Amino acid sequence: MKYRTIGTDPKTRREVSVLSLGTMHFGTATDEATSFAILDRYVEAGGTFIDTANNYGFWTGSQGGDSEELLGRWRRSRGVGDEVVIATKLGARPLAAGTSFTDNAEGLSARVIRESAERSRDRLGVARLDLLYAHIEDPVVRLAETVEAFAALVAEGTVGLLGASNHWTWRVERARSLAAAAGLPGYEVLQYQHSYLRARTDLPGLLSRDGMQGVVSGDLLSYLRAEPQLAMVGYSPLLKGGYVSRARLAAAEFAEFDHPGTPVRLAALREVARDSGATVNQVVLAWLIGAEVPVIPLVGASSPAQLDESLAAADLELTAQQRATLDAAR
Repeated sequence: MKYRTIGTDPKTRREVSVLSLGTMHFGTATDEATSFAILDRYVEAGGTFIDTANNYGFWTGSQGGDSEELLGRWRRSRGVGDEVVIATKLGARPLAAGTSFTDNAEGLSARVIRESAERSRDRLGVARLDLLYAHIEDPVVRLAETVEAFAALVAEGTVGLLGASNHWTWRVERARSLAAAAGLPGYEVLQYQHSYLRARTDLPGLLSRDGMQGVVSGDLLSYLRAEPQLAMVGYSPLLKGGYVSRARLAAAEFAEFDHPGTPVRLAALREVARDSGATVNQVVLAWLIGAEVPVIPLVGASSPAQLDESLAAADLELTAQQRATLDAAR
């Protein structure tokens, strides 16, 4: 396993594995015994960066919290401490069971941030959240209120690093500028959907009619090049099995990849996979990890065996020619 540092403040920065484990379905679609086995295998392989959110599980008819609760039970049963960094998110938890974050989200007010962070700490069984993200934008609450509320938790020692997910780039920059002007800690980790295939970001998204704000765009990559101290975490890097299932990739939920550039990129990916003796999934993950703008892929798994394929990608070194082949495909 390889590692990298996220954060800049010596008091809060952490060294994490270059591959993060997502736990979205732990405690719901993935049962407890299987979830524990996956977590155990990840840590055994040197993994130290686990991702969850306070709304995970809401699609079963609850308000979420299932994944955090399972992680809390796993931590206690295994005696896991500060050696494993657990990131969680708030702001997208439905206000009532049976509703959705798209039309009934808790938002990012000072009250919600404080109360939801406390509930996450309780479910996870920790005194401090290692990394706390603003899960989605809140267009109603003043951005300054959100910035100040997150910073207050850092000052109190109940949160370490701050991050943002699924925000327009300009909103991230404005929030960071507000924090810097006030001498407050700001967002240091960003989490967006990112993979080798290029998505059309002009299509209406789940959160905005103006486009897919949760998907990495050229604008965001340019921002990350200009701000190399920011860490980038890429979720859904394997497109939920889309690289190994043409039917899956052709599904309606992947409409953003229905354009002439996709077959060309897939052909380049398969060529490099054959040349390297790796799977296409492993090549995608290695491409992200070693990119000019390095990405920490956030992978899911429904079994330890499935996780093993992703873990092997951390040690896959693409040659300069292989990377050039992948980058040149249009």
